[in-house]
Amino acid sequence: MDCERLLYLSDDQFRRSTGVKRATFEKMTAILNKAHTLKKLKGGRPNKLSIEKQLIMSLMYWREYRTYMHCSLSFGVSESSAYKTIRWVEDILIQEGSFSLPGKKALYDSDNLIEVILVDATETPIERPKKSRKDIILARKSDIH
Repeated sequence: MDCERLLYLSDDQFRRSTGVKRATFEKMTAILNKAHTLKKLKGGRPNKLSIEKQLIMSLMYWREYRTYMHCSLSFGVSESSAYKTIRWVEDILIQEGSFSLPGKKALYDSDNLIEVILVDATETPIERPKKSRKDIILARKSDIH
């Protein structure tokens, strides 16, 4: 799907295709725009992809488990550029703090009741027919060259 068409979908379809609500997408875009302007203050070559396209490529990578090669083919950039872009988006969103997950200590400090479910995953042997000598066809040594 073309990225420009993705931005004009209804809110439900946008959520289904990207995995985030439109308001969350706008917040992510604002964070990335601020980081992008700080990064480009030093100068440098302009990016081939807009901030929205970079974010959509990252969301597609996270949501659909696409490879970097597929992302690069969809957006017309090199595979290494797709990798760098997705890593940059991820790092900026984590550094901002709104989109980072709480650590282990937050679970210990919370008053929430944690429910544990155990799954029995014991190994069971597969039933296979036993091999016997009469089931194996032997060739004569003189026939083998």
